[in-house]
Amino acid sequence: MKNSEITGLATEELVAKIGEERANLTKLKFAHAVSAIENPTRITKVRKDIARLNTELTKRKAAQASEQN
Repeated sequence: MKNSEITGLATEELVAKIGEERANLTKLKFAHAVSAIENPTRITKVRKDIARLNTELTKRKAAQASEQN
């Protein structure tokens, strides 16, 4: 997921996407623990996507807090 796609999402969509990606990461980890998955770099990509989503969410919360003050 690209940063331009992330910035285009609404805040509620960001929260939903974070939950979805965390569930996906858990499934990938279990699949990799049971038997090696075909492309283990997918785990890293999903982790980075979650970090990007969390960063955008934090940025929006900070901007909202600064507007209120």
